[in-house]
Amino acid sequence: MSLLNKIFGDANEKYLKSLQPIVAKINFFEEGFKSFSKEQLKERTSEFKSRIAKGEKPDNILPEAFALVREAAKRTLNQRHFDMQLAGGIVLHQGRIAEMKTGEGKTLTATLALYLNALEGKGCHLVTVNDYLAKRDTVWMGQIYDVLGLSTGCIVHDAAFVYDSEYNTESQPSNLKTQNNSREFRMGEQDKERDETGSFKVVESYLRPVSRKEAYAADITYGTNNEFGFDYLRDNMVYGLEQKSQRDFHYAIVDEVDSILIDEARTPLIISAPDQESSKWYQEFSRIVPKLNPKEDYEIDEKMRAISLTESGISRIEKILGSQNIYEEKGIKYLHHLEQALRAQAINPADQKPLFAKDRDYIVKNGNVIIIDEFTGRLMPGRRWSGGLHQAIEAKEGVQVQPESLTLASITFQNLFRMYKKLAGMTGTAATSAEEFHKVYNLEAVIIPTNKPMIRADLQDLIFKTEQGKLEAVVKEIKERNKKGQPVLVGTRSVEKNEYLGKLLEREGILHQILNAKNHEREGQIIAQAGRMGVVTIATNMAGRGVDIMLGGYAPSNVKSQNSNFKTEESEEYQEWKEEHEKVVSLGGLHVIGTERHEARRTDNQLRGRTGRQGDAGSSQFFVSLEDDLMRIFGGDRIKAIMETLKIPEDQPIEAKMISGVIESAQSKIEGMNFDARKHLLDYDDVLNKHREIIYKKRKEMMEIENWKLKIESWMKNDNEKKALEEKAKELGDNFSSVARFVALRTLDALWMSHLENMDSLRDSVRLRAYGQQDPLVEYKSESHKMFKDLLSVIETNIAQTIIRVGLSQNPSIVRQNQSVVSSGAKNKIGRNDPCPCGAINPATNQVYKYKKCGMVSAPYHKGQK
Repeated sequence: MSLLNKIFGDANEKYLKSLQPIVAKINFFEEGFKSFSKEQLKERTSEFKSRIAKGEKPDNILPEAFALVREAAKRTLNQRHFDMQLAGGIVLHQGRIAEMKTGEGKTLTATLALYLNALEGKGCHLVTVNDYLAKRDTVWMGQIYDVLGLSTGCIVHDAAFVYDSEYNTESQPSNLKTQNNSREFRMGEQDKERDETGSFKVVESYLRPVSRKEAYAADITYGTNNEFGFDYLRDNMVYGLEQKSQRDFHYAIVDEVDSILIDEARTPLIISAPDQESSKWYQEFSRIVPKLNPKEDYEIDEKMRAISLTESGISRIEKILGSQNIYEEKGIKYLHHLEQALRAQAINPADQKPLFAKDRDYIVKNGNVIIIDEFTGRLMPGRRWSGGLHQAIEAKEGVQVQPESLTLASITFQNLFRMYKKLAGMTGTAATSAEEFHKVYNLEAVIIPTNKPMIRADLQDLIFKTEQGKLEAVVKEIKERNKKGQPVLVGTRSVEKNEYLGKLLEREGILHQILNAKNHEREGQIIAQAGRMGVVTIATNMAGRGVDIMLGGYAPSNVKSQNSNFKTEESEEYQEWKEEHEKVVSLGGLHVIGTERHEARRTDNQLRGRTGRQGDAGSSQFFVSLEDDLMRIFGGDRIKAIMETLKIPEDQPIEAKMISGVIESAQSKIEGMNFDARKHLLDYDDVLNKHREIIYKKRKEMMEIENWKLKIESWMKNDNEKKALEEKAKELGDNFSSVARFVALRTLDALWMSHLENMDSLRDSVRLRAYGQQDPLVEYKSESHKMFKDLLSVIETNIAQTIIRVGLSQNPSIVRQNQSVVSSGAKNKIGRNDPCPCGAINPATNQVYKYKKCGMVSAPYHKGQK
């Protein structure tokens, strides 16, 4: 305990004590709700809504509301919220982060705060890390909300659903096919299956497909962080208010909050469109880079994942290309492609592995390069590396190279989630990142005690000289524990290492399950059975996160008949499970092995947290080699020299506080670097976010304008323009308002897209000003302010001038496909990179503007164009 805690007391404990009177009130109301019928439960929800609508604060209703949710959970899931879960629910309602250990029931805890905040009728979001968990929790927890009279929606990558207890899909699961095919029997069997396997399996029969707008209109909506973000951006690109799917951001709980708000916060969400400019160079560069010598021609900074060509490398490339001076002859764009190809294919001399490696950073599936999330080991379909890196890797792998893209809209997770009026989060590991949560999101982390004492044994790390020696020791450890029948869960950092370890176990004749990005569809089912006797599971990073591992496997129903509420005799299946459960406990519970330390301590703690749930027996241990990335980059050479001096064999481990200290120091350094990277990204995006808010507000206002003629007239400065407007209004007739609205939104979007591109270029250019003793961020803010001021000054003028020149297209089908009602009247097609016919000079280059920079947006400097 620190000196400050001794003097002032532990702030976390003080806060938890302040919650005890509220928990006592909830327990007081519990007894009264036991006799309520289903109708009375729904009536009480209506009563709560009415009280809030009349001005009563949700805090006053909290004890009754939480007790009502607890009663609904007992009836539908046969689960009763523990007192510590009630405390967690209060923490979430108050807009804090609840740190709850694995197995403490975060999914059930969230129902309390979601129900209470949904009573305001403004919609609540539960944000989770993947589609599987979003669907599983909608079906599993949807029962509670349904009994209480609230609707539940679900948003996934390619679909949207609402929970419907009456909905039944045509195709039934194979284990439910029976001669008795009555609807009541089928639904009863599916409900039984859901009760037994709902913690890891999605019973699709309760998910009714709907539009995204309907899913967002539900009282509570489950979905992934990516989908909520992309839908927000898409909503700000529509051409009518009725096309928007989301409501205002009211309240959200972020599940696995550390993964979403910290680990993924370095990657912004971007919606883009294909840019028809050069994609041809990628294949050329993919052939050039392998000819370079890794030790002589380029240097790699592993910490920053950056590469720079040496003088030797530049000379070699110039020789291959037959160029005298590549910088003068080829230009910046050409060099940019070269740099990305180099990043995609460069071999690190230190470990002879690519900087971006297949089956570690990405996989190739169905002719597509799909990114693997470095923190969870899960696939990220639809996400692409920016700046041409993804195209360079596609060329490297010999698949079709997709065109580069222009940014249409973008936002960071930091700014997306700060838009919610109230934000909360839950995870098993928040304390180590409490400072970042507070600084960036103004979120306070509260550690919720476990319901039962934690008895897990966390063993000292074993350190080996080489990776091969480490893996041999891991296999030996697995073999010994497997011989006894003890279940083992092994965590690896990549698909490549995951599969290599699997082959080593196969050679030893050890049966095992492999879980990685290639078979993530079975994620829940595999991980739920990881606690069974003799089961060995090898998983990448935290694959299976969010699914509870029970010793002995998942527990079947302990009631013989599902149709009777009075029989309590244990079923044969339950008796068998109970025997296996007790055997696994006697063997020491689930043993977790980490095959290397991760960059963040949180990830190590998450892996350890897979065992020792709810007071279960369990143990964990990390096997580390001095050839692991973390050790090699941050000081492993010194320790390796000591081990070689002492002549320690490869397969003999050492345990030393000094080495553990080096590991912790390395992790702290990386966490600090990553925090700085995220803070750096946020500092720049905060500037752009102000621009984004103003533009999106203008866009919404434009969609609400009814009298467009009057509005455009107010933007015009002379009588000639007003006269031209009158003529155009007569020409378009009843179509004028719809055409004007579309032209205005189209013009605004084109200007905004150009602004995003210019801001991106500005960000690259201000970095160089640091050499002149100028702060790049200050320069960025100053320059971007001028650029945005210029943007705002031309919006209205551009719209007014474009309206005067437009005409209706003669082909309605083309209008719909291209979302365009504007005819430019140009006889000859102008290329995007051709000089604009207006002849306007770009003051930055003293050359005629390219058409994509000028003509597309109908800039005011078009000299006399009609």
